[in-house]
Order: sequence, then structure tokens, then C-alpha cells
Amino acid sequence: MPELPEVETVCRGLASVLAGRRFLKVEQRRKDLRFPLPQGFVRRLTGRRVNRLDRRAKYILVHLDGAEVLAVHLGMTGRFLVRQGSPSAGSDLLGEFVHDHGHLDKHDHLVFTMSGGPVVTYNDVRRFGYMTLIAERDLERDSFFQGLGIEPLSDELDAAYLARRAGGKKTDLKAFLMDQRIVAGLGNIYVCEALYRAQLNPRGGAARLATRSGKPTPAAQRLATAIKAVLLDAIRAGGSTLRDYKQADGSIGRFQNQFAVYGRAGQPCAKPRCRGTVRRKTQAGRSSFYCPVCQR
Repeated sequence: MPELPEVETVCRGLASVLAGRRFLKVEQRRKDLRFPLPQGFVRRLTGRRVNRLDRRAKYILVHLDGAEVLAVHLGMTGRFLVRQGSPSAGSDLLGEFVHDHGHLDKHDHLVFTMSGGPVVTYNDVRRFGYMTLIAERDLERDSFFQGLGIEPLSDELDAAYLARRAGGKKTDLKAFLMDQRIVAGLGNIYVCEALYRAQLNPRGGAARLATRSGKPTPAAQRLATAIKAVLLDAIRAGGSTLRDYKQADGSIGRFQNQFAVYGRAGQPCAKPRCRGTVRRKTQAGRSSFYCPVCQR
């Protein structure tokens, strides 16, 4: 599933073509994606102006006039095809990071024609993605967003916060960071990479982030710094493409070339002078990659 940097990349790509424009036409080709689309979806979107876009966890939020938000989750295979002008014009593909499934029109479930010419098509082979409309004032209370933790790139994420949430916990570090109620949007890839940078074993206890008095340990400081750094590096690289795919202009999906541990089981540790070999272990059904020498 696309993680925070990939969703941020798609969000920024959509913002450049949606912000400030109106939905002139909305074509809905099925009643549902992963969940049923809202009642009156076409009517409620047609004519609305897009004020801005941002991201919450792994959701893209399209803020509309009238204080309503179109919330989008890409699921496993959701992607947007953006065409400027006529059908013969070139197009940009936003969101094909994991599955190389080509483009079949039968998977084009929604088509948005915007003022000024752009046509944005939502394509989703597996239909694990979903969209809904939420009143702006109800966003944080909505069932999809209620209980989400802090944003990892916000000022709220620091060593003190990690220590406060980790103190006394018996869970391991990997599970702690993957808990969306603690930090929203972190996924398997970037948790593995952040723990490597922080020199922390994913199977180590989360309680090591706090002293007995609840103050942050040096490990908490390293981890807070590493989380932000790895996410920002990935966003600058346009996310990670985990298959044999590259957009024509090469502008997205380069961070996989910088992986230190993810997907590198059996290979030497990337740290200079380290003689460790990257290992893969399964935790809660997910693969953890780490160096047993660097990460203790």
C-alpha cells in the first residue's frame, strides 16, 4: 500500500491541477469503490470550487467551497490519470507506485472534468481505494479520522512525545510506530528505514524511549529525528516505486534507490565499516528489515 511519502507526492501532483478550479462534470461509472460512494456524489461535487489540497495520514483531502471536504484513500492500486485539454493531449500518471497493471479503461471508475481543461480520471484495479464527502467541521470526528495520532512531520512529533506515549508499554518498537493512534501515516517501509537510521532494533521494546521518570532517552531523540528525515528524503525523491516502473519524466519513485535495509535481506549493511548483514524477520505479519550489528 502506498505510504505517506507516496500519498504526499500524489497530493502535490493533484494540487497543481485541481486547486482553484471547479468540477464542471463528474462521471461516476459505478456505485462503489471499497465502500459505497456518498449519496448524491455527482450532484454534490458538480460546480464546486477546489480551495486547496492537503494530506492527513494516508488520505488526500480536497477542500471545497461550502466547507466540505472530498477525502480520498488510494488503497492498494488507486491512481489518477491527469490529461490536459483534448483527448490527444499528453497525460500524467499519479500514484502507480507498486502494481504495474497497465491502463485498462474498465478500471476507470470516476472522471472529473475541471474548469480550464484538465480531465482527472481515477483508476483502481482492486478497488481498495475509497472516497467520501465530509463537512469540514466534522472531519476530525469522522469515523475514518477519529482517533488518528499526530502527523509525523508536525512539530508535535518530538522526543518528548515519543517518550510520553511509549512509557510503560510492553510492545516492540515496530508495533509502536505502526500504531496509527500514536503516529498517523507511518507504514512498514519508512518505519524500517527510520529505525535503521536511529540504530534501534525493530524488535526492541518501545519502553526504551522513556526513562523511569518519563523523560525522553537518547534513543527517543534519535528516533524522532530519523522519522522526519527519512520521510522528507522520500518526499523529495517522489516516494518509492517498488516494481519495474518509471514515469516518463523520471520525477517520481526514486527513494527505493536509497533504501538502507528495506528489501535488502542477505546484503551487507550500508553503513561504512559495518560487517553486519541485513536480516528479515516477520513481525505481526509484516516483514522487518534491520542490521543486527548497527541496530541494538
